[in-house]
Amino acid sequence: MTVTIREFRPDAPTAAADAEAAGAVLRAVLPYLVVTPRVLRWQVEHAPAAQHHRLLLAEADGHLLGCARTGIYYDSSEPGQAYLNIYVHPDRRGRGAGRALLAAGEAYVTGLDARAILCWSLDDERSIGFAERNGYRRGRSGHFQRLELGNGWLPAMPSRPPGAEVRTGASLGDDLLRNLWAADNEATADEPDDMDAAPISYELWHSQFWSHPEHDPELTSVVTVDGVVASFSLAVTDGQTRYMSGMAGTRRAYRGRGLAKLAKSASLHRAAAAGYTEAFTNNDSGNEPMLAINRWFGYRQCATEVRWIRDLTG
Repeated sequence: MTVTIREFRPDAPTAAADAEAAGAVLRAVLPYLVVTPRVLRWQVEHAPAAQHHRLLLAEADGHLLGCARTGIYYDSSEPGQAYLNIYVHPDRRGRGAGRALLAAGEAYVTGLDARAILCWSLDDERSIGFAERNGYRRGRSGHFQRLELGNGWLPAMPSRPPGAEVRTGASLGDDLLRNLWAADNEATADEPDDMDAAPISYELWHSQFWSHPEHDPELTSVVTVDGVVASFSLAVTDGQTRYMSGMAGTRRAYRGRGLAKLAKSASLHRAAAAGYTEAFTNNDSGNEPMLAINRWFGYRQCATEVRWIRDLTG
């Protein structure tokens, strides 16, 4: 069996079928994510030029075995940090698709003068062995968590501190939206990660996050204190039954007041009322404050993922 690698082309006659097949692979490998064929196509069409984003497809005998998303972290404070995340359908492993995708992805980002490659995998024996055999060292880990919605088990909304107001993302005017962008930059900078994030422009944030096709501004919650954005919880959905926390954070000056819990609670309650039945989130294993908040809501850990890093400068 010969495995061939080709690049997903959104303008190709096979684009719709390719996106559908790649989406099925991702859902089979990571059922804890919200991912749709539409967004896979959108990511290729709307990626910033500096990201050089590519979706690679691995095929054999007319079947899609797996795919990889690769490119450059445009929001890294250190230049040349590449990503290469490989997904092989569980029913089609052992046919060489992972090796072929790794070789193609490494060749691609090396051609972009990448200095390091960062990958995610599930924390299982097969994935760990694959990463270690190919020269990758273990980095940080994160936990996927799941919560059932619509069963009446959500805790009641926390009380609002004096001066606090809960808003939907859809209700924000331009001034508060820019305030939210600044809050997101600040919270992201403090997230534990193997990669240090650099602030991004408002225009880039708006195009890549706020205008993302899976983002739901009606379910996104923002807590303002005396008219200033203090905390937020961005909502991502598949438009049907699955909800995921895209990012939740609080500005440094407002931490320790329960505002993140308030923002996330408002979002989850609206999601349940809208008919969503499953909520997912992902947190670094060292982010104990957010893990504690999610335990309070009733989230339960469903999988662990590991970051793998390969230095290309040695």
